[in-house]
Amino acid sequence: MSNNEEPVEETNGDSFHIVKQGLKDRSKKVAQTKEILSKQLSKQAVKIAKQAEEHEKFINKVTHLVGVLGFGGFCFLLGARPQDIRYVYCLFYVIFVPLRWIYYRFKKWHYYLLDFCYYANTIFLVDLLLYPRNEKFFMVCFSFAEGPLAWALIVWRCSLVFSSLDKIVSVLIHLLPGLVFFTIRWWDPATFAAMHPEGTSRRASWPYVEDKSYLWVWLFWVPLFAYTLWQALYFLIVNVLRRQRLLRDPEVMTSYRELSKKAQKANNVWWRLSGLLGDQNRLLMFILLQAVFTVATMALTVPIFLSYELHVVFQILKVSASVWNGGSFLLEVMPRQVILKEKKKLEVQPVLTERDQSTDDDGGTNNSAEASSPN
Repeated sequence: MSNNEEPVEETNGDSFHIVKQGLKDRSKKVAQTKEILSKQLSKQAVKIAKQAEEHEKFINKVTHLVGVLGFGGFCFLLGARPQDIRYVYCLFYVIFVPLRWIYYRFKKWHYYLLDFCYYANTIFLVDLLLYPRNEKFFMVCFSFAEGPLAWALIVWRCSLVFSSLDKIVSVLIHLLPGLVFFTIRWWDPATFAAMHPEGTSRRASWPYVEDKSYLWVWLFWVPLFAYTLWQALYFLIVNVLRRQRLLRDPEVMTSYRELSKKAQKANNVWWRLSGLLGDQNRLLMFILLQAVFTVATMALTVPIFLSYELHVVFQILKVSASVWNGGSFLLEVMPRQVILKEKKKLEVQPVLTERDQSTDDDGGTNNSAEASSPN
């Protein structure tokens, strides 16, 4: 019996060594396959990233070209055919505002379209297309355009960056209406003919500016009432009807959320002012600050409306502020964004390398465990 047992033990030992060697070979092949796949995936990821970057650069160049040509064409039309500027604005509105809603809906920014600027621009469209000869309606729109919307360009630092379609649209929503109503107020001969038809008594000027109380009613009090109506509707929709929806999803952006987030990060004067009544009343304080801003800017439309020289200076100020902010964005903000993007790339690459190494180490550990499992 003892003579028969020894060969069996030798045979079992040889089988064990064969199995162990086979497992080692298999683990090496698995590790090599993982390494090859990891390198291929890394190369593919780098290739995709480069393609995306080139695509982004191409889109920025196209947008910049179209923006410069479009802005130049608009300036030419402004001087050559001022009576057609209103139609250019209306075409801009009906094309880009719906597209912006689609884009913002995807980004969860669609509550921005409840802001006062879109409310006012919708009123402008109604006035220019349906009631172009209504003097009082014109004055209300003039107050909106050259009041809160125009000053928002300066206060909120809107930037004219031709490589960004979103920034171009944001600037034009605030800038175009003022240019349109400036043109109608001072340069459009068709407007004067419509306001002074044959067979009627002619006024000394149009719109009717002789009575200052008339101006204050239609340039300040009536627009202020229309603004108050918007503020009540906005508060009802955002802070009452859609409150639970906004609480459930903090990624959904509103103007208050965005401004308070930026103000808190910068710890600027707006953040400190909004906290005067305590953190729990920041929204109320924000509404009050916005109301003060609106009252002040609407009051300034009265002297602007009366003086051609002052109105021209104001147009130059608005355009200059937008271009200046655009230059600051290109020369200061964009380089910082590029640096941050490169830093993220450098941070991601070591993580991928460590992950590959840890995968190989795990594979080796598991293989050694399999190899030792027969014992």
